[in-house]
Amino acid sequence: MSSRSEVGHAKNVANLQKLIQQVSVYSLYNPPVPDLTVANLQTLYSTAAAKLSEVEDKRNANKNAIALRQIAFKNLKANCTRIINRLEILGLTQGTVNQARSLNRTIQGAQKKSAATPEEGKEAPKTISTSRQSFTQQAENFGIFVQLLATIPSYTPDEEELKLTNLSTYKDSLLTTTHAVDQTEAELNVKLMERDKILYTEGTGLYSIAQNVKKYVKSLYGATSPEYTTVSAIIFTTRK
Repeated sequence: MSSRSEVGHAKNVANLQKLIQQVSVYSLYNPPVPDLTVANLQTLYSTAAAKLSEVEDKRNANKNAIALRQIAFKNLKANCTRIINRLEILGLTQGTVNQARSLNRTIQGAQKKSAATPEEGKEAPKTISTSRQSFTQQAENFGIFVQLLATIPSYTPDEEELKLTNLSTYKDSLLTTTHAVDQTEAELNVKLMERDKILYTEGTGLYSIAQNVKKYVKSLYGATSPEYTTVSAIIFTTRK
């Protein structure tokens, strides 16, 4: 579903076409400014409509990339918990287990509890946040986790999805899908800037030109004329 602001951009473009159709039938409409001629208004409409389409294409590509990333990350935390449970029965050194647990806490976004016990009547000490939950950070920490597993000779699971080679491939997929989201978001941002330039640049953007068309019609027919009343009722909104 489009946001309210996105609907506003599309409405501006649609209303430009409505404005063009209206002034095209006014016999006196012959603006001295090139930007306000019917031909140039039609070109502006076509350019703006095409840019809205490009924005939606990039937005859909970004949404698809986000959906693929969600699928890729779906089992990350559960698999890390399974791995920790396995490590805890292998008779590893406490240092290795603690390192694995620390990485898992970071991936899970858990809170590391303070070891201090509050004195009676005093406020409990705050927990230390170990959350680093951006997708890139989760993928990077999982990569470190896999590197740690590779140093443990007794880590030889039978489950295919937990084997080292598959975990390494899985880590690559996490990074790939995350990078795809970043790339499509960057491309979308460029198109959004291009759209805003066409629609809202002071003096040359669609919004400014539409207001100038109305002013010209007002100068031709008068503020109380039906011609001006008709075009003034065609609403254009600018960015807040």
